[in-house]
Amino acid sequence: MSGRQTVLLLIVAFAAVLAANGMSLAEGNTNGAARTWDLKSAQAFSQAAIGNEVRPALFRNRRGREVRLADYRGKPVIVNLVYTACTNSCSVIVEILHRSVVIAQDTLGGDKFTVLTVGFDTRNDTPARMRAFATSRSIRLANWHFLSADQATIDRLANDLGFMYRASAGGFEHLAQTTIIDSKGKVYRQIYGGDFWPPTVVEPLKDLIYGRRGNLASVSGIINRIRLFCTVYSSGAERYRFDYGIFVALIVGFMCLGTVGFVLVRAGIRAFSSHRPA
Repeated sequence: MSGRQTVLLLIVAFAAVLAANGMSLAEGNTNGAARTWDLKSAQAFSQAAIGNEVRPALFRNRRGREVRLADYRGKPVIVNLVYTACTNSCSVIVEILHRSVVIAQDTLGGDKFTVLTVGFDTRNDTPARMRAFATSRSIRLANWHFLSADQATIDRLANDLGFMYRASAGGFEHLAQTTIIDSKGKVYRQIYGGDFWPPTVVEPLKDLIYGRRGNLASVSGIINRIRLFCTVYSSGAERYRFDYGIFVALIVGFMCLGTVGFVLVRAGIRAFSSHRPA
């Protein structure tokens, strides 16, 4: 073999090694931490997740005990992913969410929904760190759980929720996202930003708990429909209240319709009687 052929073989072999490395890197870029994105693509990925069924997942709570995502089925679930070393958006999102959750509990009941905050920095967001994170934000609500998981679980959860993130020099870049899951485990609503209005969280929960498409053939269905439409947010008081004005307006409206119907029926009977042969 000539020297020229040897050089060519070395070049081909080197190119093959580079191609193999490139392929393995590309294959490794399928998880949430490595995906390249910008704000527009992250939001599109997030919106496309609406309707996704979130797959089974195993976590550890802040005491280190195993819990399953299926344990929270049967009621709406609010999920947000954070990393505890974040000094900006993650803390703000949790604090703003806390205000909304307190209002939702006061309006709907603390046993009607669940909140899950999951640490996605798997090397550092241990149960102890999640416990310290919750304590530092003064979150002591019984229906709010702080969870940790392994990398495979976090990647699968992030994909199902439409949550895109990647490692950066200062920690992680990620979309400021809070997700609401329905009682069957499907993504129902995405909430963005770190300073959202409480009704942004409470209104979707009202829809899921009271049922915008509820059964009006039952007493409970009618009561829930009244609660759905007559429970309104007062920005001044920062709480929900039952608006009797709407309820009274509905009753008056039905009475007016009934009166008009009665008058029309009575007029029709009179007209029919006057034209009837003697």
